[in-house]
Amino acid sequence: MGKLMLVGCGKMGGAMLEGWLARGLAPQDIVVAEPVEALRPKRDGIRSVASTSEIVETPEIVVLAVKPQSMDGVLSDLRRFADDGAVFLSIAAGKTVKYFAAHLGSAAKIVRSMPNTPAAVRQGITVATAVGGVSAAEKKRCHDLLEAVGQVLWVDDEALMDPVTALSGSGPAYVFLLVEAMAAAGAKLGLSPDMAMQLARATVAGSGELLRQSSEPAAQLRVNVTSPGGTTAEALKVLMAPEGIQPVFDKALAAASRRSKELAG
Repeated sequence: MGKLMLVGCGKMGGAMLEGWLARGLAPQDIVVAEPVEALRPKRDGIRSVASTSEIVETPEIVVLAVKPQSMDGVLSDLRRFADDGAVFLSIAAGKTVKYFAAHLGSAAKIVRSMPNTPAAVRQGITVATAVGGVSAAEKKRCHDLLEAVGQVLWVDDEALMDPVTALSGSGPAYVFLLVEAMAAAGAKLGLSPDMAMQLARATVAGSGELLRQSSEPAAQLRVNVTSPGGTTAEALKVLMAPEGIQPVFDKALAAASRRSKELAG
């Protein structure tokens, strides 16, 4: 039995596994519990099982990468590991520290995290929070595991996970909607739908990469593109008007954050 157990090897769990291996984590230090045979990794050295009940030895860290609605059934078998001091690193949206403590025991070592879907291409960003019983070394190990698929930030106040979910957890959907809206607007101006979509996708993807590589703030990058009196400035008059894009985003993120609280109970 390795030092790390991955419970769930779907899109996010699989992306994390690939990231760990790429960063040099030894396959023999990993065991994967995944009920769907087609999703179990076939890499040499990695032990794959259908159920956590097949694992006897306690891992150092248990990464919970199953869907939130499947979590109750998974945790019923894992309390034995919590009792033995394993750290539980969850990437399940909406599942709180209180929820895990109720299933794993009040003394369980829990790290709750919120990654986003660009983790699938190792360009994600994750925000995490840990209970007091997690040591600095254990927190660092969890940080390293999450960093395999992108940037990692930490918060002390778990309540901040709701706005984090609203901004970065749900955020990729907003960006994809932006691409849809730009392409639709371009098509209305006479471009073919295919060309409009290609232009919108490449523009957003390229701008994101420029933003990632640049040390300048987003506001300055916007200014750099905007010539006084030019076409961009004319569009920004609409987008940055009092009734433009900012109040829409304010309302959208507030709604998502509110829903995150509701789902967490």
